[in-house]
Amino acid sequence: IPKFKDYDLVITTYHTLVNDITYLRKYQFHYAFLDESHNIKNLASQRNKAARMLKAKNRVILTGTPLENHSFDLYAQLSFACPGLLGTRTYFRNTYAMAIDKFQHKHSMLDLQQRISPFILRRTKKEVATELPEKTEMVLYCDMEAEQRKIYDAREKELRDLIESTNNEQLLKTPMYALRGITQLRQICNSPLLLGEEKEYGDSSAKIDALMEQLRNITGDHKVLVFSQFVSMLNLIQKELTKEHIGYTMLTGSTTNREEVVSQFQNDVHTRVFLISLKAGGTGLNLTEADYVFLVDPWWNPAVENQAIDRSYRIGQDKKVIAIRLICRNTVEEKIQQLQQNKAKLAGDLVKEGNSFLMSLTKSDLIQLVSP
Repeated sequence: IPKFKDYDLVITTYHTLVNDITYLRKYQFHYAFLDESHNIKNLASQRNKAARMLKAKNRVILTGTPLENHSFDLYAQLSFACPGLLGTRTYFRNTYAMAIDKFQHKHSMLDLQQRISPFILRRTKKEVATELPEKTEMVLYCDMEAEQRKIYDAREKELRDLIESTNNEQLLKTPMYALRGITQLRQICNSPLLLGEEKEYGDSSAKIDALMEQLRNITGDHKVLVFSQFVSMLNLIQKELTKEHIGYTMLTGSTTNREEVVSQFQNDVHTRVFLISLKAGGTGLNLTEADYVFLVDPWWNPAVENQAIDRSYRIGQDKKVIAIRLICRNTVEEKIQQLQQNKAKLAGDLVKEGNSFLMSLTKSDLIQLVSP
């Protein structure tokens, strides 16, 4: 067991915490801080279990996204910071989670908010970084060409027929079939090529066309971040940037030289575009050289998108930041935007001045997502 008493501060990662919890749990700390505490939002995860085994007289969690998917995100994190505050898992599910996540019951929201508010200090970026310039967010709508639309409509009809012919009980038992279908629709919105390399899919992409038109116009004077959940989409954009001779670098989960890649974008005048996978680069980066941010595909929770945008909108930014979301008209992406608004309101209601969500969708919710 390390002699922690000889040191004032012990720093570790969540991954190392899981590996070392056998002996870390034997030491009595004065304070335990969890930065980016949404890393333990899954109550059943090894990270959450390991964190709750730590012995500390005082516990503090810090996060910019306390609620990403549903109210159990809060329960999981507060089970570490304030053990017992929200009762047992069963009590929380029956008293709060069902009423809030499924029915948006205002009384339950208010009751939960009042219970947790004495233990939460929320400071927004506007309060702590008053010197930051203006940030503008907008939507760039993309209209599919006939080939891409034909592929999308056919796959959407297949999924809608599957959902309508499946009863609620079956959907609850095998939700991944519907979720996989929705993911495929999102991929087609980016490019049919994301479904595979077969020629039958075609290579028409309204989003790549719209994005490249934007990049041709702005990369001469501005640096740009481009986020996508799909690495395969970043690869397609990469090919177009190469054709246009626009300097770029890329960060994904397989990138081993993160610091070098970030430094290249920040310091190399010829590197105008930074392609970033949402999972690998949504947090933990300071990219103030960029003043344009493109979100190629919408994610279910706006908090995740805001984290991505804030890679450039940080202390040290002296330029006006413009964030642009690419959305294909008359597709599941427009429905996702509606869900985002509900999610943002839920987070705001619970955390006052503070997979998954999809699994809580009902059959009618899923049908609405794929309705023409």
